Amino acid sequence: MGRFADKLAAKTAAFQRAYLGSLPRTQAKSGEFGKYCQTLTNFEFLEAKINHPEFGVLALIMDYDMVGEPEVLNCLEYSPEKVKALKLIQEALGLSARVLNRDKTQLAAQLLGRLQSFKEPEIQEMLGVAKQWKEGPWVRPVTASLTTHRDQLLHTLKGHSKQVNAVAVTPDGLRAISGSFDGTVKVWNLDSGEELHTLKGHSDLVNAVAVTPDGLRAISSSFDGTVKVWNLDSGEELHTLKGHSAPLTAVAVTPDGLRAISGYFDGTVKVWNLVSGEELHTLEGHSAPVRALAVTPDGLRAISGSFDRTVKVWNLVSGEELHTLEGHSAPVSALAVTPDGLRAISGSFDGTVKVWNLISGEELHTLKGHSDWVRAVAVTPDGLRAISGSDDGTVRVWNLVSGKELHTLKGHSDWVRAVAVTPDGLRAISGSRDRTVRVWNLDSGEELLTLKGHSDSVRTVAVTPDGLRAISGSFDGTVKVWNLDSGEEPLTLEGHSAWVTAVAVTPDGSRAISGAFDGTVKVWNLDSGEELLILGGDSAWVNALAVTPDGLRAISGSFDRTVKVWNLVSGEELLTLKGHSAWVTAVAVTPDGSRAISGSLDRTVKVWNLDSGEELLTLKGHSAWVNAVAVTPDGSRAISGSGDRTVKVWNLVSGKELLTLEGHSDSVGAVAVTPDGLRAISGSDDRTLKVWNRISGEELHTLEGHSGLVRAVAVTPDGLRAISGSFDGTVKIWDLRSGKLIASFTGDHPIHCCAVAPDGVTVVAGEGSGRVHFLRLEGVTDA
Repeated sequence: MGRFADKLAAKTAAFQRAYLGSLPRTQAKSGEFGKYCQTLTNFEFLEAKINHPEFGVLALIMDYDMVGEPEVLNCLEYSPEKVKALKLIQEALGLSARVLNRDKTQLAAQLLGRLQSFKEPEIQEMLGVAKQWKEGPWVRPVTASLTTHRDQLLHTLKGHSKQVNAVAVTPDGLRAISGSFDGTVKVWNLDSGEELHTLKGHSDLVNAVAVTPDGLRAISSSFDGTVKVWNLDSGEELHTLKGHSAPLTAVAVTPDGLRAISGYFDGTVKVWNLVSGEELHTLEGHSAPVRALAVTPDGLRAISGSFDRTVKVWNLVSGEELHTLEGHSAPVSALAVTPDGLRAISGSFDGTVKVWNLISGEELHTLKGHSDWVRAVAVTPDGLRAISGSDDGTVRVWNLVSGKELHTLKGHSDWVRAVAVTPDGLRAISGSRDRTVRVWNLDSGEELLTLKGHSDSVRTVAVTPDGLRAISGSFDGTVKVWNLDSGEEPLTLEGHSAWVTAVAVTPDGSRAISGAFDGTVKVWNLDSGEELLILGGDSAWVNALAVTPDGLRAISGSFDRTVKVWNLVSGEELLTLKGHSAWVTAVAVTPDGSRAISGSLDRTVKVWNLDSGEELLTLKGHSAWVNAVAVTPDGSRAISGSGDRTVKVWNLVSGKELLTLEGHSDSVGAVAVTPDGLRAISGSDDRTLKVWNRISGEELHTLEGHSGLVRAVAVTPDGLRAISGSFDGTVKIWDLRSGKLIASFTGDHPIHCCAVAPDGVTVVAGEGSGRVHFLRLEGVTDA
């Protein structure tokens, strides 16, 4: 740490003992307090504090709470701008706490990755010191590619072991309830992110949750055929409502909190007394599963939508069927009721939204515009507008009086699975299979925020009663809490809207290419991180990328079983190479740029002529899918890694298999070759990398250190170092001579791919959030 840092740490310890250990904060002298707070923008102080045995990361984060004290705010040395800078640093440290608790050496990289885009002088001065923080090897983010407070993410609530299918919020906005495929219901504190209760009892997946208006009870429905009523304070199960063994599909609660309505796979709807647990009615009439339920605000009627294409209106007192609303030509998938209780809105797999008069049963409007299934509908609090989300990737806003479409909200690149409206009726929240949550201005149709962070489909969204936070549940097993107050213009973090699965760098080192599950290939300026070009956009998921040696063409492999060749200057698609019978998972290019090599889930490796598009060879031998391919520098050999746990070496002239390298205990997800062609490096789901003698097949090193699947490997042009990316969220740098780890960088999500530029120190890595990290290896020597 250096003498200055040691002295500063000791001085800090003495200060805290003298001022904060024995006196209340309000008695601390404001002048001394102000001087102390000035150290919180000193990088050497931050490093000293987290390494000091008496303190650590948490103590450092808590120091920043002091800037809110009246004594500090009244100090002449302080300004709102400086306080803002301190809060930004605190937020960055909080987001990095998990990483820093494991590896304190990543302090500089974490702060640079989160704060570089902020222009506050205190932050820029601190980061200037951070860039020079040590002499030895470390990884420096070139751009701000880690999560910041402007991403709006407040908490990630982790605990479910499977997909989150439903979320609800208590009326006081203090707790969220989530239901999961793991069969549990969890109760969360929305302020702290703490898990309050895990409600166990269901024997199958939980598909719906609701909260009573008094906020005291939660109701969950499950495929085990039961509805359970829970006490939200104690976590106690109050009732198990059993009707029959049919899986439950939907649940709703009456506004008085006295009754629950449940829909079943057999087409029935049941009404329950939530106090006694007694079944009040079984509503029969649907001939197919009930997909959606809603209750009128007066609690007198229930509305059910079914796969039988109908909507039914029921009297909840007598159990009588009042209306059968017919008109949809496909299953009814979503329902909402206007606040006056006079109209119902239904969404259907036929792509339409219908508006119904609940008194007469008359169809008032058919709202057409979606080109695919409508999965979600919501109504604004004034009852004048409806919002619908569709598998066509759009959210549409409708005038419920005229039936006219007001806006088509475009931005999602995949199915919209959920929509919600803020209590003021000004914003809509949508969740999509593209893994994002988006916030829209309902008056202008403008997209206000794109909330990224989930690594799988967003299945459900809810909004707190104050309209300040959104809650999203995802198939990634997490619940996320978002700040809906955009404040300043939100920071645009470069990336894709889905997993980044492949990256490559042009031979001149000026551009990076990234491909993602959103179907796009993007071209970036490697110095600035600026997006230069988008290739495609309507194609299937991109899983692999390579660049020709002249830097003029990119080759992509896709889940549509094709290999595509792109012009990197114009963005034009030049060739589509067809022949694989399953997803293309890997591509490489020969050094002369004449051939492309592709690997596939069909277990084969194919060799293509890049001028004619002709298939030259099919290399067969792997007994499972091929995950990765590489080519030797002389272009004579291909290396492939497979789910069969082996690495194979192939002759690219004859197509013969030359070697099989065995040693990994799980699927091989990545391969690379050193520039001299003598060594191959493989990364595996067994969490290790192996270094092989490519000629003899001998295993030279096993590189251990990752705690997750290794799916990315690259080699520096001098052949001295390997770079690996893992599902543990880290990029690691290895010395290939000694087999030792020399530096590490931790992202916010699993790392799916990495590449290294010709300078040997610039690294590009793609992660599960859709972000692309531009990193620089500092302090390395060839000695």
